[in-house]
Amino acid sequence: MSVSAAIMAGGKSLRMGQDKAWIELDGEPLIKRVADVLAEVADEVIVVANDPKYESLGLRVVRDHWPQGGALGGIATGVGAATHDTVLVAACDMPFLSVDVWRVLLAHAGEADVVIPRIGGEFETLHALYTKACAPHMARSIAENRLRVIAFFDAVKVLAIEEAELRTVDPTLRAFTNVNTPEELASALDA
Repeated sequence: MSVSAAIMAGGKSLRMGQDKAWIELDGEPLIKRVADVLAEVADEVIVVANDPKYESLGLRVVRDHWPQGGALGGIATGVGAATHDTVLVAACDMPFLSVDVWRVLLAHAGEADVVIPRIGGEFETLHALYTKACAPHMARSIAENRLRVIAFFDAVKVLAIEEAELRTVDPTLRAFTNVNTPEELASALDA
């Protein structure tokens, strides 16, 4: 099975006060850490962003087709631009992504249109697998100004991967850590 991956890098980083994708952790920008992990499980890695500086990563950069669509717009752009039917989507601010966690999701590819971790009862929409079948439903939700990522879930088959299964490969669920504030970054640096 061929797999694409799309990194969401279009956020404004307002809570961080600077572009979090380029903040370094262990001497490496967060987005590079994300790209390196995704490259281990995907045949193609693209970046959804409106800033040309991301081209310096050597990856294909796709402009956000729905810049006012929030995370859903970015995901829809990434899924639409992907070469392959199966698309792993990750935020650029998740420094501890795990190849093993992605493999858990990929093991369920083909069972649903969305394969998504559910942690503490909440979907991890920016650490999930989407298929091209989702694209028209995402576009419809955006057109209707229903911008929550889960707004289109009622129109597709969704498989939630629960904590217990995820903990078999990531006991502390560290892969789902993201850094949105200077405090979260400091905590990640201490980890």
